[in-house]
Amino acid sequence: MAFTYKVVDQKDKFFEIAKNIDVFATLFKEVNTYYVDEVNPNSFIKKGIDSMLESLDPYTNYIPEDEIEDFRTMTTGQYGGIGAVIGRKNEKSIIMMPYEGFPAHKAGLIIGDEILSIDGINVTSKNTSDISKLLKGQSNTPVKIKIKRYGLKDAFEVTLMREKIKVDNVPYTGMIDKNTGYIKLSDFTNNASKEVKKSLLELKQSGAKQIIFDLRDNPGGLLTEAINICNLFVAKDKEIVSTKGKIAEWNKTYNAINSPVDLEIPIVVLINGRSASASEIVAGVLQDYDRGVLIGQKSYGKGLVQATRPLPYNSQLKITTAKYYIPSGRCIQAIDYAHRNEDGSVASFPDSLKKAFKTQNGRTVFDGGGVTPDVQTENPDLAPITISLITKGLLFDYASEFYSQNKSIAAPKEFALTDKEYANFVNWLKDKDYDYTTKVETTIVEIEKHSKSEKNYESIKSQLANLKEQVSHNKEKDVLTFKTEIKARLEEEIVSRYYLQKGIIEANFDNDDEIRAAINLFSKPIDYMSKLK
Repeated sequence: MAFTYKVVDQKDKFFEIAKNIDVFATLFKEVNTYYVDEVNPNSFIKKGIDSMLESLDPYTNYIPEDEIEDFRTMTTGQYGGIGAVIGRKNEKSIIMMPYEGFPAHKAGLIIGDEILSIDGINVTSKNTSDISKLLKGQSNTPVKIKIKRYGLKDAFEVTLMREKIKVDNVPYTGMIDKNTGYIKLSDFTNNASKEVKKSLLELKQSGAKQIIFDLRDNPGGLLTEAINICNLFVAKDKEIVSTKGKIAEWNKTYNAINSPVDLEIPIVVLINGRSASASEIVAGVLQDYDRGVLIGQKSYGKGLVQATRPLPYNSQLKITTAKYYIPSGRCIQAIDYAHRNEDGSVASFPDSLKKAFKTQNGRTVFDGGGVTPDVQTENPDLAPITISLITKGLLFDYASEFYSQNKSIAAPKEFALTDKEYANFVNWLKDKDYDYTTKVETTIVEIEKHSKSEKNYESIKSQLANLKEQVSHNKEKDVLTFKTEIKARLEEEIVSRYYLQKGIIEANFDNDDEIRAAINLFSKPIDYMSKLK
C-alpha cells in the first residue's frame, strides 16, 4: 500500500508542476500582449524567478548568462582586470585598495584616487557594479582611466594593461611575536588549502610554536577546500564532514585523505558573526576533535551545501542540495527556512530545540545556532562620534591628506600618531560636518513625541528638558573623550596608504581583543589545555 501511495503522490505532484508551468507561461503571454506599457521579458521573468527562489533560502539563486563571469570570479577568485577594490565615498567612485603586484598598483594608483572616466566613458554618476564591469575584460587588453588625486590640481590619465587577477585566499602570514604565527584566511576559493599549508610551513620554519588562525569575516566557499584545510591539522582517515539531502545517492561522508602537517602545535581559531559556511566547518571540526581553542563571537550559522546545475542558454541555478554535519554529529544551521511564519519571515532554531553533542574529549557542544567559541569575547560598539567620522569619510580623507604630506612612516607594527599629530587632526575637523545623534538623544525625542500624543507632556516637560541637557553631546569634546578608539582607526587608515592590506592587518595586532586573548591564553599552557578537556 505504501508503494502505491508514493506513486500516486508523485503523479499528483508532476501534474501540479505541469499545471503551474502552463499557468505561468500563459500569464506571461497575456501580460506581454495586453499590459499598457512595454515589458522587458528578461527582467520581468528574472524578477519572478528571484522571488520564487527567495521563498526557499538566500543561497538558492538564478544566475543568468550575463552574470556568469561574476559568479566564476566569486568561486575561483580569478578575473581579468586591474586588481583593485572600487567603492563609493561621498558620491565619488574611489579606489579603496589596490592589490599589491597587479596593474593598478604597478601603475602607481593609490587608495583615495577618484575615477572620473574609463575609456572615455564618464563614470562619476555610475554605481560600483557598472564601474567594475568597465574595468574588467580579457587579459592583455588596455584600459584608459582618468584619475583625480588628492593634493594634485589637475586630473591625469593612465593606461593599464589588464591581467588575470587571482586574489589570494591568505592575504597575510607572519609572526606576531617570536613564538606566535598568524594566518589570515579570507576566502575558500581554489587553492585555499595549498595557501594555508604553505603559510603553516613557513611559520614553522620561522620558529612558530603556536598558531593563530583567523577566520573572522570569512564568508566561506568551496567545501573541498574546507576539508583539505581541516586535514592539515587532523589525522588521516578521520571524518571531516558529511552531507545529507533529498537525493540519497548524493549523500556523502568526507574523510581526511592526506597525511597532516601538524597534529600537535597549539592552535587558536578566531571567529565572529560573519564567519560562515566553510569557515564554520573548519572551526567546528577543530573544536569537535579538540584540536584547537576557538576565540571570538558565535559564528553565522550556515549549515547548508550548494551545488550548481546547468540551465538553458548558458545560465545556471545555484541550489541548496543538502545540510552538512561535522564529526560530533551536529549541524550548525541557525535559521529554519523550512518552517516560515505566516508573514513569510524566518526564525532561528529556538534553544529548546537545540541538541547537545560531545566533542572527542567529551566537551558539550550544541547544534542549530552556529559554532560557539570556547572563549567568548565582546564585539564592542563604537562611539557615535567614531561611527560618524567613519561614515562621513573624514578618517579616510584625512589619511589621504596625511599621505600627500608625508613620504614615509614607521612600519605598521610601530606606527602611532603623536599627540601633536592627533591635535592636527582635531584642528582639521573644525570646519567639517560630522555631527550625529546618540541613541540616548533619539530615545528622549521619542519619549517627547509619545508624551505629547498621550497628553502628559506638560507634566514631564521640565524633567525632559533637564535630561536632554545632561545627555546632549559635544562633538568637540567627544573627539578627545574617545581619542583612543578614534586614533586607532585613523592610524589604520593612514597605514593602509603606505602598506596596503598587509599593513592594516599588522597595525591592528596591538588593538585586536581576540588576538590579545589568544596570546594571553598561549602564555598559560595549563589554561589552554583545560579549554580542551
